[in-house]
Amino acid sequence: MKSALTALGMLAELYFKRRPGCWKMLAVAVCMVLLAGLQAQDLQGHVSVILLGATGDLAKKYLWQGLFQLYLDEVGKGYSFSFHGAALTSTKQGQEFVAKVLESLSCPEDVAPERCAELRGRFQQRSQYRRLRTSEDYMALSKDIEAQLQHEGLREAGRIFYFSVPPFAYADIARSINSSCRPGPGAWLRVVLEKPFGHDRLSAQQLATELRSFFQEEEMYRVDHYLGKQAVAQILPFRDQNRKALDGLWNRHHVERVEIIMKETVDAEGRTGFYEEYGVIRDVLQNHLTEILTLVAMELPYNVSSSEAVLRHKLQAFQALRGLHKDSAVLGQYQAYSGQVRREQQKPDSFHSLTPTFAGILVHMDNLRWEGVPFILMSGKALDERVGYVRILFRNQAYCAQTETRWVADQSQCLPRQIVFYIGHGELGSPAVLVSRNLFRPFLPSGSWKEVEDRPGLRLFGRPLSDFYAYSPVREQDAYSVLISHIFHGRKDSFITTENLLASWAFWTPLLDSLAHEAPRLYPGGAENGHLLDFEFTGTQLRFSQQQPEQLVPGPGSAPSPSDFQVLQSKYRDSPLISAWPEELIAKLADDIEATAMRAVRRFGEFHLALSGGSSPVPLFQQLATRHYGFPWAHTHLWLVDERCVPLRDPESNFQGLQAHLLQHIRVPYYNVHPMPVHLHQRLCAEEDQGAQMYASEISALVTNSSFDLVLLGMGTDGHTASLFPQSPAGLEGPQPVVLTRSPSKPHQRMSLSLPLINRARKVAILVMGRMKREITLLVSRVGHEPKKWPISGVLPSSGQLVWYMDYEAFLG
Repeated sequence: MKSALTALGMLAELYFKRRPGCWKMLAVAVCMVLLAGLQAQDLQGHVSVILLGATGDLAKKYLWQGLFQLYLDEVGKGYSFSFHGAALTSTKQGQEFVAKVLESLSCPEDVAPERCAELRGRFQQRSQYRRLRTSEDYMALSKDIEAQLQHEGLREAGRIFYFSVPPFAYADIARSINSSCRPGPGAWLRVVLEKPFGHDRLSAQQLATELRSFFQEEEMYRVDHYLGKQAVAQILPFRDQNRKALDGLWNRHHVERVEIIMKETVDAEGRTGFYEEYGVIRDVLQNHLTEILTLVAMELPYNVSSSEAVLRHKLQAFQALRGLHKDSAVLGQYQAYSGQVRREQQKPDSFHSLTPTFAGILVHMDNLRWEGVPFILMSGKALDERVGYVRILFRNQAYCAQTETRWVADQSQCLPRQIVFYIGHGELGSPAVLVSRNLFRPFLPSGSWKEVEDRPGLRLFGRPLSDFYAYSPVREQDAYSVLISHIFHGRKDSFITTENLLASWAFWTPLLDSLAHEAPRLYPGGAENGHLLDFEFTGTQLRFSQQQPEQLVPGPGSAPSPSDFQVLQSKYRDSPLISAWPEELIAKLADDIEATAMRAVRRFGEFHLALSGGSSPVPLFQQLATRHYGFPWAHTHLWLVDERCVPLRDPESNFQGLQAHLLQHIRVPYYNVHPMPVHLHQRLCAEEDQGAQMYASEISALVTNSSFDLVLLGMGTDGHTASLFPQSPAGLEGPQPVVLTRSPSKPHQRMSLSLPLINRARKVAILVMGRMKREITLLVSRVGHEPKKWPISGVLPSSGQLVWYMDYEAFLG
C-alpha cells in the first residue's frame, strides 16, 4: 500500500505543476477512494472457525495445518479470523494438546522461515481451546464471539463448524449449534461433515433427515477428502481446458475402459472395529472412487466454475449408473485379518470374518456416451504397493508395419494411448497428469502445473515416462488444505450434496446386501499375492483369473464349490426336474432355451419366448446376454408373462428389468419386443382401456395357435406364478388369454397371461431359486391339482413339456 501511494504521489506532482487548480479536487477524490478501499477491506468481516474434535487424530494430522494454510492464504485480504478448537477433553489437557500441535505447523517452501515464524505466532494468538459438551457451552461460545466482535468493532461474516467427530454425535451437536450458536442476521453458517455418511441407503437417509431438521442444504459441506487431492481436483478443469481435443475422444467409440484404483500396503490392524462394520466397499469405493467416477463420466457443463451446474451433472451421472449384481464384484481378504479381529474384538477362536479387505467392481453407464465401456473400481489393503490413479485407456485400431523398435512416442499410433490422473505415491511419488504423446499435447495452467523432467528407467503402465506429456503441481497441497479453502469460499461443487449422497447409496446398497454372506478370497498380503487377485471381465460379469488355491481355503466347514457337484436330473410333480448350484443351473437353463430357440427357428422361422419378471431370472438374462452369441435373436419375439401396473420406465416394471439386463445387450429387432400395454391414455391398467384384450389380440395375430414356444415362470413363496395369486382367482380358468389381477403386495394391480394360455405353450420352464423357496417347494410337491389354492399347481401344458429348474437350496434346503 505504501509503495502504491508513493508512485501515485509522484505522478500527481508532475501533473499538478501544470494544472494547480485541480489539486484540491483530486486530493479530496483520492482520499475518498483510499478510505473507501480500506473500509471495503474492513467490511469483509470476521470469520469464526470452530473445530470440533480438535484433539483427535484427523485434526492433529491434517485439520489444524489446513486451517493454518487458510490463514496464510487469506491474511491481509480483508478478513479477520478466530480459531476455536473444541472437544470433550478437559480444558487443561486440550490446551496443552492444541499448543503442541500449533508449534508443529509448517509453511509452504516459498515462505521464509522468519516470516513463517511470525505468521505462526499470529495464528497461535488467534487460536484457543475450549471444552464443548452442553447447549450452555455452545451458548457461552456464541456470546464470547459476539463480545469479541463488539470489542474489536468487527462485522461478522460467518461461522464454520468442522465436525471431526463420529456420526453418532452429529445430532446432539447440530441441535446445540442450531439452538444456541448460529451467527447473527446477515452472516453465513457452514457446517462441515466427515464420512461415514451412513452404512446403507436407509441409514444415510435417516442421518440426512435428522441433519436437515437443523441445517439448510446450502449450509452443509460433506467432505470426501479425495475431491481435494490435486490430481482429482484437476479432472474437470483438464476436461474443460482441453475440450477441443477431447470432444471427439471422450466417449464409447474411443475409450476402451476406465480404471479407478486405490491400493494400500498397510492392513487394518488397530482399526478392525471400524472395518468390521464398513469393509473396503463402504470405506473406499462407495465414496472416494464413485465420486471420481462421476467426474470422469459426467457430461461437462458449459461453465465448470458453476457449482450448481457441476452438481446437477454429477447427479445425472449417478442416475445413469447401471445396477450392480453379485457377478459385478470380486472380493478378497488378507489372511491375517480374521486373527486381528479375534484379538482386537475379543472374538472366539472359531470366528472367521466375511468382511472384504479387497474388492474389484465392474461398473457400466446406461447412456449414449459410455454404453458398453467398463469402469473398473478397485481398492484393497495389504497389497504390493501404495498408489492411486485414474486411467482412461483409449482404443487402438492402428497397425504399424515397422518393428516396435522404430516406433516414435509422439508419432506412432500403435503405442498405447492413455490419460492418467496420478493421485499420488507409487513409482512417481507425487500427483501428476499424464497424456500419451501420440494423443495430443494437453493444456494445463502454467501457474499451478509444470512439466515433469524425464526420469530414465522409470516406467508407468508399461511405458517409459518419456512416452507421456507429464505435469505435476508447482506446489503440492494437502487435500484438506484445498477443501478448507473451498469451504471458506463457498465452493459447493467440491462436496457431496444430500441428493448425490443418497443416489450413491441407492446404487451401492443392493450389491452390498447381495454380498453380505459371500466368503471373500483369502490372500497372503504384499508381494506374495502374486496373481491371486488378478481378475477379468466378460460383458457384465467379473471373476478372478485364477482358481482359489486349496491351501488358502478356510478349514473344515467351508462351503463346497459348484464344481463339486454334477447337475442332477430327476422328477418333481411327475415332470422332469433339473437341480444344481445356481451357477450351473442358470447355465443349463440358458443352454436349454438356446437349443429350443434354434429348433423353433429351423422349423418355423421364428421363436416366441414369454418371460417372467422379478429377481430370479436376472442371472439368466445376464447369461443369455453375455455367453450366448449364437442365439437367434434376430428371429426371436420376446413377450412378457406378467407386468406390474406401473409406467414401463419405472424401476419396478418387469419390462424395465428385461431392458436393463437383457434387451440393451442384444440385437433383437424392436418390432419383435412386446411389452404389456399397462399404461394407456395416461392411466394404469384401467379396464376401459382394454389393455389385456389388446395384448391377447397381439398374441393371437403373431403366435401360431397362441402357443408360445417357451414360457419361463417362477414360483412365489405363496405358490403363485406369473401374476396369478391364490387371493385373486382371475386368470386361473376361463376364455380370457390375458387378465388383470390383484397382488397382495404393492403395486397391487397386475396384468398376466392366464393359466389356460400358459398351458398352450410347447414348453414351460419353472425356475425356483433360493433357500426361501424350500418350504413352498416341499409343500407343492405334495399337493394335487389345486390352482385356486396353489396357482403353480395348475401349470401343466396340454400338449407341451413342463420342466422344473431348482437350485440345491430350494430343492434340498
